[in-house]
Amino acid sequence: MSRISDLTDKPPPTNSELAEKLEQVSELLRSQGADPYRSSAYARAAKAIREHTKPLWQVAAAQGIPGLEDIKFVGPSIARALWQLICGERWNLLERLLGRDVTLELFSSVPNIGPKLAQRLQDELAIESLAELEAAAWDGRLAKLPGFGEKRVRAVRESLAGRGRTQVPPEGQPSKQDSDQVLAEVPIEELLDVDDEYRRSAARNELPRIAPRNFNPTVEAWLPVLHTSRSNRHYTAMFSNTRRAHEMHTTHDWVVIYLDDHYPGALHGQWTVITSQFGKLKGKRIVRGRESECLEHYRGQLPDSSKDHR
Repeated sequence: MSRISDLTDKPPPTNSELAEKLEQVSELLRSQGADPYRSSAYARAAKAIREHTKPLWQVAAAQGIPGLEDIKFVGPSIARALWQLICGERWNLLERLLGRDVTLELFSSVPNIGPKLAQRLQDELAIESLAELEAAAWDGRLAKLPGFGEKRVRAVRESLAGRGRTQVPPEGQPSKQDSDQVLAEVPIEELLDVDDEYRRSAARNELPRIAPRNFNPTVEAWLPVLHTSRSNRHYTAMFSNTRRAHEMHTTHDWVVIYLDDHYPGALHGQWTVITSQFGKLKGKRIVRGRESECLEHYRGQLPDSSKDHR
């Protein structure tokens, strides 16, 4: 497992440190009104990790993710989170629960996109996820942004498509193809239903509120957060707290939905739902990057002149 052995900047986390992260997530989920079973699952796994006699980084190095899953109370999602932490990566679920925005770091992880270009993607194109970035790379919006020439746009497309990768996923870690298949199975109706539940609950002041770390100088706990499930999928939903959303006064319209238990490193585990301001879908809630599916979803509700449009 070269990804672990190559970490020379700091030692791998101890079992106690890993357990503390899981306990932190357990407490945050509990305080934010998530399903009690989810909260207790992280707490049980944390206790098992503290009692485990062998350092988990050694287990991961020798056996990969399946070795972590063999630990009592450690299921697939928690095992993948542990893998991330052992490899020195951030755990996006924990970052979100703390009110931190990791979108800019996510963009900067794409080859040929540095911090400045990442900020412009948010500010000028209102892009908030890698799914939206990929859509912009193909529909021409990215090419119109100064700094994105043909070569850079092509590199972004290839990176997000996974072409040119030479690194083999660790044992037990799903490939990008597997990851994309899982996300493709998330129906547009489900995302719009989560969006509807979030906005209705927020309007009725039924949701706990967190104080986001970005664009919140008064440290006010203003951001409602929803933890909900559909089938076997767990979601977190919250209003967008980006600079662009604040500038456009859409912090109570744009809703970002995260698939909490998606594969670590997956590119498209989040979506942004907005109210369309133009075109045939004007006034409708749509998932950015999946507009064609939204058109099909609303087809029966559109004016007769739009129903036959393909």
